[in-house]
Amino acid sequence: MLAQLLYVSNRNSNCTQEEIDNILAACKKNNPPLYITGVLLYSERKFIQLVEGDFNTLMTLYDKIKIDHRHSEVMMISCSPIKEKSFPSWHMATKKIGAETIDYSTDMTEQDKAFFDEMLLGNESDGKRVIKLLKTFLES
Repeated sequence: MLAQLLYVSNRNSNCTQEEIDNILAACKKNNPPLYITGVLLYSERKFIQLVEGDFNTLMTLYDKIKIDHRHSEVMMISCSPIKEKSFPSWHMATKKIGAETIDYSTDMTEQDKAFFDEMLLGNESDGKRVIKLLKTFLES
């Protein structure tokens, strides 16, 4: 079953830009044979990642993600079946977001901005709305 998993976590202080580059290199190597795609947003303090692929494969990956030393307080926002991937050609796209505040240089309403902030805090679980906002955010 094709699924989409979304989580947010706190980036540990020992997670350097070099470590993020290592994450992306590992994704580039490991994700294509597993048919995993997605996007990773990160700041100095947060990660938000969406991954898409086979449900069982994602659950195995999520078990590894939860114990990764580069972040803590991993919180799943949503995991649900999907008919098709939102990011079918991205083995792992990435975008850095501001350290203290997010520069919303997109066409987002104030309500959407507040929702995105709550999502980063792990306080939102409306997966469909999160996906929509991620797409808007990535288009900037």
